[in-house]
Amino acid sequence: MDVENLLATRFESERGRLRAVAYRMLGSLPEADDAVQEAWLRLARTEAAAIENLGAWLTTVVGRICLNVLRARSTRREEPLDGLDGLDGVVATTADGPEEEAVMADSVGLALLVVLDTLQPAERLSFVLHDMFDVPFDRIAPILGKSSEATRQLASRARRRVRGSEAPDPDRPRQRRAVEAYLTAVRTGDFEALVALLAPDVLIDADAASTPSRVRVSFRGAEQVAHAAVASAARAPFARVAVVNGAVAIVVAPKGRLRIVLEFGIDGDRITHIDVMADPARLRALEVSPLE
Repeated sequence: MDVENLLATRFESERGRLRAVAYRMLGSLPEADDAVQEAWLRLARTEAAAIENLGAWLTTVVGRICLNVLRARSTRREEPLDGLDGLDGVVATTADGPEEEAVMADSVGLALLVVLDTLQPAERLSFVLHDMFDVPFDRIAPILGKSSEATRQLASRARRRVRGSEAPDPDRPRQRRAVEAYLTAVRTGDFEALVALLAPDVLIDADAASTPSRVRVSFRGAEQVAHAAVASAARAPFARVAVVNGAVAIVVAPKGRLRIVLEFGIDGDRITHIDVMADPARLRALEVSPLE
């Protein structure tokens, strides 16, 4: 086997891990694949014989590429929320989200991707590489241009955000049962189950950013809310249950980027209120954490 083919074979043996690193860094499968491909192009232009540890070298390169993408992303304006059809925003997502990306999001945890997306680029890099892939801080530090101790502090700050600061709510198991039952009924189109979960006078409020007319919508009644929810059943691959501001909620996050949140009011086993939020300013003010 010649040198070029040997190098390609060694790179392919690392591709899966590099893709996993890049996906957790970027939350987007196409962007992750682009980052891995860019790493291969850089490797092909490098004197491979001088690389002592190919895996570590490639991880560093992918980390730097992802860091640049995150920094560029953070300087861009907030992307508008498109593709919602009325109150399909109850569990809506982009229509063209590939099935593989949904599988990847599940493998990582969509709520975790949402939390990672709230971190600063340096925090996200430190946490992903150290806590998820066991990369030592002294190898992460040069990527960021910081000391090992400063890098450790970045990871620690990110870790606290990922774990959430809210104490567990003793009412959370009941909330979780109701919200998970709601999402299951929406996905399966079970109108009767939805009506049974909703209080007869349930109220839904959808902010202007979550409606195509960009006008706030509010209406009351179990059957009306159930019809709106069922209508969105085919558009829920990126809707998951998470903890938002200490309560069980539904987050919708295509490519790991929070786009819609549903907060619930629950009395006993019935849902009494649903607040649908898509306004970027409101979303940024929320504290999201994975459901334990």
